[in-house]
Amino acid sequence: MQPVAPRTSPPRIKICGITQPDSAARVAAAGVDFIGLNFWPRSRRYLAPERAPVMAAAARGAGSVRVVGVFVDAELDDIAAIARSAALDVIQLHGDESPAFAERVAERTGCRVWKAIAAGATATPDAPRESGVLTALDVWPVDAILLDTPTPGRGGSGRTFDWQLARDARHAYPARRFVLAGGLGPDNVAAAIAGVAPWAIDVASGVESAPGVKDPAKLAAFLAAARAPARS
Repeated sequence: MQPVAPRTSPPRIKICGITQPDSAARVAAAGVDFIGLNFWPRSRRYLAPERAPVMAAAARGAGSVRVVGVFVDAELDDIAAIARSAALDVIQLHGDESPAFAERVAERTGCRVWKAIAAGATATPDAPRESGVLTALDVWPVDAILLDTPTPGRGGSGRTFDWQLARDARHAYPARRFVLAGGLGPDNVAAAIAGVAPWAIDVASGVESAPGVKDPAKLAAFLAAARAPARS
């Protein structure tokens, strides 16, 4: 196992798949860094674009939080329209978008862009073309790479992937910002932070009572566990 340099600050925290204004406000008031609104119609946490301004306003009215819009192979015009209506801070591309498309999104919207990469089961630094994780990550003109468990549902599965793949990615690309997603919850987030030292962590199902419904007790437990390494 390759050693991974520790972060000098705790990871940023993103709570994704928020569908209710009260949840958006509660999450923002808890001091998280990002909330995620999912605009993929096939997601169980889908948010209709016309609801985005209300959700963003509820979050920003309760705390200092940045709003991430999650898109899967969406048209550039649609991304730009939603980014404008909700004043999105970040665009997360979670489909099969190309590096060139990611660059166009950044230019068109003025937002930071994250690219989600499915963490394949065979990734190693010695076989980047077959990995699904380390496939030329340096070609992505994005602010951060989000590593997630491969699923037909494009995330939100509640399943982890092999965190060694994330450690390999960090080792191979030490200058990149990595967001760790996939199956995180109150019981394993501290171990994930200690083992991977990501720039940010992302959770959806791990703090829910049902898809899109954030559970206050699970949220509080997750935040306490995520912040514990920084206090130790």
